[in-house]
Amino acid sequence: MSFLTLAVLALILFLSRHELVKAWDLLQQANLWLLALLIPFQMVVYYAGGEMIFSYLRSKKIVEHISRFEQTRIALELNLVNHIFPSGGVSGISYTTWRMHKLGVSSGRSTFAQVIRYIMGFLALMTLLVIAVVLLAIDGQANRYMVASSFLFVFVVMGLTSGLVYAFSSKKRLHTISNFLRKIINRIVSVATLGKQKRLLLAGQMEVFFSDMQKDFRELVSDRRLLIKPFLWGIVFTIFDVAMFIVAFWSLGVSVNPAIILIGYGVAGLAGLVAFTPGGAGVYEAIMILFLSMAGVPAEVAIAGIILTRAILLTGTIIFGYLFYQHALMKYGKRTD
Repeated sequence: MSFLTLAVLALILFLSRHELVKAWDLLQQANLWLLALLIPFQMVVYYAGGEMIFSYLRSKKIVEHISRFEQTRIALELNLVNHIFPSGGVSGISYTTWRMHKLGVSSGRSTFAQVIRYIMGFLALMTLLVIAVVLLAIDGQANRYMVASSFLFVFVVMGLTSGLVYAFSSKKRLHTISNFLRKIINRIVSVATLGKQKRLLLAGQMEVFFSDMQKDFRELVSDRRLLIKPFLWGIVFTIFDVAMFIVAFWSLGVSVNPAIILIGYGVAGLAGLVAFTPGGAGVYEAIMILFLSMAGVPAEVAIAGIILTRAILLTGTIIFGYLFYQHALMKYGKRTD
Protein backbone atom coordinates (compact mmCIF):
# COMPACT_ATOMS: atom_id res chain seq x y z
CA MET A 1 0.00 0.00 0.00
CA SER A 2 2.85 2.40 0.77
CA PHE A 3 4.49 1.73 -2.58
CA LEU A 4 1.18 2.08 -4.43
CA THR A 5 0.43 5.31 -2.59
CA LEU A 6 3.76 6.82 -3.61
CA ALA A 7 3.28 5.67 -7.20
CA VAL A 8 -0.18 7.25 -7.48
CA LEU A 9 0.93 10.46 -5.77
CA ALA A 10 3.72 10.69 -8.35
CA LEU A 11 1.09 10.22 -11.06
CA ILE A 12 -1.07 12.98 -9.55
CA LEU A 13 1.88 15.36 -9.54
CA PHE A 14 2.74 14.39 -13.13
CA LEU A 15 -0.83 14.96 -14.36
CA SER A 16 -0.97 18.27 -12.47
CA ARG A 17 2.48 19.47 -13.52
CA HIS A 18 1.25 22.18 -15.90
CA GLU A 19 -1.27 23.47 -13.36
CA LEU A 20 1.39 23.49 -10.62
CA VAL A 21 3.77 25.51 -12.82
CA LYS A 22 0.99 28.00 -13.62
CA ALA A 23 0.08 28.16 -9.94
CA TRP A 24 3.68 28.94 -9.03
CA ASP A 25 3.70 31.84 -11.50
CA LEU A 26 0.36 33.08 -10.15
CA LEU A 27 1.61 32.75 -6.58
CA GLN A 28 4.23 35.41 -7.28
CA GLN A 29 1.50 37.84 -8.36
CA ALA A 30 -0.92 37.09 -5.50
CA ASN A 31 -1.40 38.84 -2.19
CA LEU A 32 0.28 36.30 0.09
CA TRP A 33 -1.37 37.65 3.24
CA LEU A 34 -4.81 36.96 1.80
CA LEU A 35 -3.68 33.64 0.36
CA ALA A 36 -2.45 32.58 3.82
CA LEU A 37 -6.10 32.42 4.88
CA LEU A 38 -6.39 29.21 2.88
CA ILE A 39 -4.43 27.37 5.60
CA PRO A 40 -6.87 27.97 8.50
CA PHE A 41 -9.81 27.63 6.10
CA GLN A 42 -8.58 24.22 4.99
CA MET A 43 -8.16 23.18 8.63
CA VAL A 44 -11.78 24.18 9.30
CA VAL A 45 -12.89 22.16 6.26
CA TYR A 46 -11.16 19.01 7.53
CA TYR A 47 -12.49 19.54 11.04
CA ALA A 48 -16.03 20.03 9.72
CA GLY A 49 -15.65 16.95 7.53
CA GLY A 50 -14.73 14.93 10.60
CA GLU A 51 -17.61 16.40 12.62
CA MET A 52 -20.10 15.37 9.90
CA ILE A 53 -19.21 11.77 10.77
CA PHE A 54 -18.33 11.96 14.45
CA SER A 55 -21.10 14.30 15.64
CA TYR A 56 -23.58 11.61 14.58
CA LEU A 57 -21.61 8.83 16.27
CA ARG A 58 -21.03 10.98 19.34
CA SER A 59 -24.78 11.57 19.72
CA LYS A 60 -25.09 7.77 19.91
CA LYS A 61 -22.29 7.70 22.52
CA ILE A 62 -20.02 5.51 20.39
CA VAL A 63 -16.88 7.60 19.93
CA GLU A 64 -16.34 9.51 23.18
CA HIS A 65 -12.84 7.99 23.36
CA ILE A 66 -11.78 9.49 20.01
CA SER A 67 -10.29 12.99 20.26
CA ARG A 68 -11.16 15.94 17.99
CA PHE A 69 -7.59 15.90 16.67
CA GLU A 70 -7.89 12.22 15.76
CA GLN A 71 -11.17 12.75 13.92
CA THR A 72 -9.69 15.68 11.98
CA ARG A 73 -6.69 13.68 10.83
CA ILE A 74 -8.99 10.80 9.83
CA ALA A 75 -10.91 13.28 7.64
CA LEU A 76 -7.62 14.37 6.10
CA GLU A 77 -6.55 10.77 5.48
CA LEU A 78 -9.95 10.08 3.90
CA ASN A 79 -9.42 13.02 1.55
CA LEU A 80 -5.99 11.73 0.55
CA VAL A 81 -7.28 8.21 -0.14
CA ASN A 82 -10.07 9.61 -2.32
CA HIS A 83 -7.39 11.49 -4.27
CA ILE A 84 -5.27 8.37 -4.67
CA PHE A 85 -8.05 5.96 -5.66
CA PRO A 86 -10.78 7.85 -7.55
CA SER A 87 -13.94 5.82 -7.01
CA GLY A 88 -16.69 8.28 -6.18
CA GLY A 89 -15.78 8.18 -2.47
CA VAL A 90 -15.95 4.39 -2.11
CA SER A 91 -12.20 4.03 -1.51
CA GLY A 92 -12.31 6.70 1.19
CA ILE A 93 -15.27 5.02 2.89
CA SER A 94 -13.46 1.66 2.84
CA TYR A 95 -10.28 3.14 4.30
CA THR A 96 -12.11 5.10 6.99
CA THR A 97 -14.14 2.03 7.95
CA TRP A 98 -10.88 0.09 8.44
CA ARG A 99 -9.36 3.03 10.31
CA MET A 100 -12.29 3.41 12.69
CA HIS A 101 -12.52 -0.34 13.23
CA LYS A 102 -9.06 -0.09 14.79
CA LEU A 103 -10.54 2.46 17.19
CA GLY A 104 -13.35 0.14 18.27
CA VAL A 105 -16.18 1.25 15.94
CA SER A 106 -17.96 -1.56 14.09
CA SER A 107 -17.66 -1.60 10.30
CA GLY A 108 -21.41 -1.34 9.76
CA ARG A 109 -21.83 1.66 12.04
CA SER A 110 -18.80 3.57 10.72
CA THR A 111 -19.90 2.96 7.13
CA PHE A 112 -23.44 4.14 7.87
CA ALA A 113 -22.04 7.27 9.58
CA GLN A 114 -20.05 8.01 6.44
CA VAL A 115 -23.11 7.49 4.25
CA ILE A 116 -24.84 10.10 6.43
CA ARG A 117 -21.80 12.36 6.02
CA TYR A 118 -22.06 12.28 2.23
CA ILE A 119 -25.84 12.63 2.13
CA MET A 120 -25.86 15.54 4.59
CA GLY A 121 -22.94 17.12 2.75
CA PHE A 122 -24.82 16.98 -0.55
CA LEU A 123 -28.07 18.19 1.06
CA ALA A 124 -26.21 21.10 2.69
CA LEU A 125 -24.66 22.00 -0.66
CA MET A 126 -28.04 21.65 -2.36
CA THR A 127 -29.62 24.01 0.18
CA LEU A 128 -26.90 26.64 -0.33
CA LEU A 129 -27.06 26.14 -4.08
CA VAL A 130 -30.82 26.81 -4.22
CA ILE A 131 -30.30 29.97 -2.13
CA ALA A 132 -27.51 31.04 -4.52
CA VAL A 133 -29.73 30.58 -7.60
CA VAL A 134 -32.56 32.55 -5.98
CA LEU A 135 -30.20 35.41 -5.09
CA LEU A 136 -28.79 35.45 -8.62
CA ALA A 137 -32.31 35.47 -10.08
CA ILE A 138 -33.28 38.43 -7.86
CA ASP A 139 -30.09 40.20 -8.94
CA GLY A 140 -30.82 39.40 -12.60
CA GLN A 141 -27.59 37.39 -13.06
CA ALA A 142 -29.05 33.87 -13.32
CA ASN A 143 -28.88 32.28 -16.76
CA ARG A 144 -30.08 28.97 -18.19
CA TYR A 145 -26.72 27.27 -17.52
CA MET A 146 -26.91 28.03 -13.81
CA VAL A 147 -30.55 26.95 -13.53
CA ALA A 148 -29.97 23.75 -15.53
CA SER A 149 -26.83 22.84 -13.55
CA SER A 150 -28.59 23.45 -10.24
CA PHE A 151 -31.61 21.40 -11.32
CA LEU A 152 -29.33 18.52 -12.37
CA PHE A 153 -27.52 18.61 -9.02
CA VAL A 154 -30.78 18.62 -7.05
CA PHE A 155 -32.18 15.80 -9.19
CA VAL A 156 -29.11 13.58 -8.69
CA VAL A 157 -28.89 14.22 -4.93
CA MET A 158 -32.57 13.54 -4.36
CA GLY A 159 -32.35 10.41 -6.52
CA LEU A 160 -29.38 9.02 -4.59
CA THR A 161 -30.99 9.82 -1.24
CA SER A 162 -34.28 8.18 -2.24
CA GLY A 163 -32.40 5.11 -3.49
CA LEU A 164 -30.57 4.68 -0.20
CA VAL A 165 -33.74 5.11 1.86
CA TYR A 166 -35.50 2.55 -0.37
CA ALA A 167 -32.67 0.04 0.08
CA PHE A 168 -32.38 0.39 3.87
CA SER A 169 -36.11 0.39 4.55
CA SER A 170 -36.43 -3.32 3.72
CA LYS A 171 -34.44 -6.14 5.29
CA LYS A 172 -35.15 -8.35 2.28
CA ARG A 173 -33.82 -5.75 -0.17
CA LEU A 174 -30.74 -5.21 1.99
CA HIS A 175 -30.14 -8.98 2.08
CA THR A 176 -30.34 -9.11 -1.73
CA ILE A 177 -27.88 -6.22 -2.05
CA SER A 178 -25.59 -7.90 0.49
CA ASN A 179 -25.44 -11.14 -1.51
CA PHE A 180 -24.92 -9.28 -4.77
CA LEU A 181 -22.03 -7.19 -3.41
CA ARG A 182 -20.43 -10.22 -1.75
CA LYS A 183 -20.40 -12.17 -5.04
CA ILE A 184 -19.06 -9.21 -7.02
CA ILE A 185 -16.28 -8.45 -4.51
CA ASN A 186 -15.24 -12.10 -4.20
CA ARG A 187 -15.17 -12.39 -7.97
CA ILE A 188 -12.97 -9.32 -8.34
CA VAL A 189 -10.59 -10.55 -5.62
CA SER A 190 -10.42 -14.00 -7.22
CA VAL A 191 -9.47 -12.51 -10.61
CA ALA A 192 -6.99 -10.06 -9.06
CA THR A 193 -5.21 -12.84 -7.11
CA LEU A 194 -5.31 -15.30 -10.04
CA GLY A 195 -7.61 -17.62 -8.12
CA LYS A 196 -5.44 -17.85 -4.99
CA GLN A 197 -8.01 -15.97 -2.86
CA LYS A 198 -11.47 -17.18 -3.86
CA ARG A 199 -13.56 -15.85 -0.98
CA LEU A 200 -12.63 -12.62 0.76
CA LEU A 201 -16.10 -12.05 2.21
CA LEU A 202 -18.37 -14.64 3.81
CA ALA A 203 -22.17 -14.45 3.92
CA GLY A 204 -22.16 -14.21 7.71
CA GLN A 205 -19.79 -11.25 7.68
CA MET A 206 -21.97 -9.35 5.24
CA GLU A 207 -25.09 -10.14 7.26
CA VAL A 208 -23.56 -8.66 10.43
CA PHE A 209 -22.28 -5.65 8.48
CA PHE A 210 -25.64 -4.76 6.92
CA SER A 211 -27.56 -5.63 10.11
CA ASP A 212 -25.57 -2.97 11.97
CA MET A 213 -26.32 -0.46 9.22
CA GLN A 214 -30.04 -1.24 9.18
CA LYS A 215 -30.21 -1.03 12.97
CA ASP A 216 -28.75 2.47 12.80
CA PHE A 217 -31.16 3.32 9.98
CA ARG A 218 -34.18 2.28 12.08
CA GLU A 219 -32.91 4.35 15.02
CA LEU A 220 -32.41 7.29 12.66
CA VAL A 221 -35.96 7.02 11.33
CA SER A 222 -37.31 7.14 14.89
CA ASP A 223 -35.10 10.13 15.84
CA ARG A 224 -34.36 12.37 12.83
CA ARG A 225 -32.80 14.97 15.12
CA LEU A 226 -29.60 12.91 14.84
CA LEU A 227 -29.21 14.44 11.37
CA ILE A 228 -29.25 18.07 12.51
CA LYS A 229 -25.60 18.33 13.58
CA PRO A 230 -24.17 16.51 10.49
CA PHE A 231 -26.27 18.82 8.29
CA LEU A 232 -25.11 21.98 10.06
CA TRP A 233 -21.49 20.83 9.88
CA GLY A 234 -22.13 20.17 6.18
CA ILE A 235 -23.12 23.83 5.82
CA VAL A 236 -19.88 24.89 7.55
CA PHE A 237 -17.85 22.49 5.39
CA THR A 238 -19.33 23.85 2.15
CA ILE A 239 -19.06 27.52 3.10
CA PHE A 240 -15.37 27.30 4.00
CA ASP A 241 -14.54 25.06 1.04
CA VAL A 242 -16.09 27.59 -1.34
CA ALA A 243 -14.55 30.49 0.63
CA MET A 244 -11.08 29.21 -0.28
CA PHE A 245 -11.82 29.84 -3.98
CA ILE A 246 -13.24 33.28 -3.16
CA VAL A 247 -10.13 34.23 -1.16
CA ALA A 248 -7.84 32.98 -3.96
CA PHE A 249 -9.63 35.28 -6.43
CA TRP A 250 -9.33 38.16 -3.97
CA SER A 251 -5.60 37.51 -3.60
CA LEU A 252 -5.31 38.02 -7.37
CA GLY A 253 -7.18 41.32 -7.12
CA VAL A 254 -10.40 39.92 -8.62
CA SER A 255 -13.88 39.72 -7.11
CA VAL A 256 -16.21 36.96 -8.36
CA ASN A 257 -19.80 36.57 -7.18
CA PRO A 258 -19.72 33.89 -4.42
CA ALA A 259 -23.05 32.48 -5.65
CA ILE A 260 -21.53 31.74 -9.08
CA ILE A 261 -18.51 30.05 -7.49
CA LEU A 262 -20.82 27.97 -5.27
CA ILE A 263 -22.80 26.66 -8.24
CA GLY A 264 -19.61 25.90 -10.19
CA TYR A 265 -18.23 24.13 -7.11
CA GLY A 266 -21.33 21.94 -6.90
CA VAL A 267 -21.28 21.02 -10.59
CA ALA A 268 -17.56 20.20 -10.52
CA GLY A 269 -17.98 18.14 -7.33
CA LEU A 270 -20.77 16.12 -8.95
CA ALA A 271 -18.61 15.43 -11.99
CA GLY A 272 -15.69 14.53 -9.72
CA LEU A 273 -17.67 11.54 -8.44
CA VAL A 274 -17.22 9.79 -11.79
CA ALA A 275 -13.80 11.18 -12.74
CA PHE A 276 -11.25 8.42 -13.29
CA THR A 277 -8.12 10.53 -12.98
CA PRO A 278 -6.36 10.51 -9.57
CA GLY A 279 -7.77 13.31 -7.47
CA GLY A 280 -9.92 14.35 -10.42
CA ALA A 281 -6.77 16.03 -11.78
CA GLY A 282 -7.70 18.08 -14.81
CA VAL A 283 -11.40 17.13 -14.79
CA TYR A 284 -12.51 19.11 -11.72
CA GLU A 285 -10.59 22.22 -12.77
CA ALA A 286 -11.77 22.07 -16.38
CA ILE A 287 -15.45 21.76 -15.45
CA MET A 288 -15.33 24.54 -12.86
CA ILE A 289 -13.45 26.86 -15.22
CA LEU A 290 -15.89 26.07 -18.04
CA PHE A 291 -18.88 26.80 -15.80
CA LEU A 292 -17.47 30.10 -14.53
CA SER A 293 -16.71 31.14 -18.11
CA MET A 294 -20.29 30.35 -19.18
CA ALA A 295 -21.50 32.37 -16.18
CA GLY A 296 -19.70 35.44 -17.50
CA VAL A 297 -16.39 35.28 -15.63
CA PRO A 298 -13.47 36.08 -17.99
CA ALA A 299 -11.69 32.85 -18.93
CA GLU A 300 -8.25 34.05 -17.84
CA VAL A 301 -9.63 35.09 -14.44
CA ALA A 302 -11.42 31.74 -13.95
CA ILE A 303 -8.29 29.79 -14.91
CA ALA A 304 -6.05 31.80 -12.56
CA GLY A 305 -8.28 31.53 -9.49
CA ILE A 306 -9.26 27.88 -9.86
CA ILE A 307 -5.78 26.57 -10.68
CA LEU A 308 -4.17 28.52 -7.83
CA THR A 309 -6.70 27.24 -5.28
CA ARG A 310 -6.65 23.63 -6.43
CA ALA A 311 -2.85 23.50 -6.53
CA ILE A 312 -2.54 24.81 -2.97
CA LEU A 313 -5.22 22.42 -1.69
CA LEU A 314 -3.62 19.49 -3.50
CA THR A 315 -0.22 20.32 -2.01
CA GLY A 316 -1.63 20.48 1.52
CA THR A 317 -3.54 17.22 1.08
CA ILE A 318 -0.52 15.35 -0.24
CA ILE A 319 1.98 16.60 2.34
CA PHE A 320 -0.06 16.34 5.55
CA GLY A 321 -2.45 13.61 4.42
CA TYR A 322 0.39 11.35 3.38
CA LEU A 323 2.20 11.75 6.71
CA PHE A 324 -0.90 10.86 8.72
CA TYR A 325 -1.82 8.06 6.31
CA GLN A 326 1.62 6.45 6.58
CA HIS A 327 1.56 6.78 10.37
CA ALA A 328 -1.80 4.95 10.46
CA LEU A 329 -0.49 2.16 8.22
CA MET A 330 2.61 1.74 10.38
CA LYS A 331 0.54 1.72 13.58
CA TYR A 332 -2.34 -0.53 12.51
CA GLY A 333 -1.39 -2.09 9.19
CA LYS A 334 0.32 -5.22 10.54
CA ARG A 335 -2.30 -6.00 13.16
CA THR A 336 -4.72 -8.78 12.39
CA ASP A 337 -7.56 -7.81 14.76
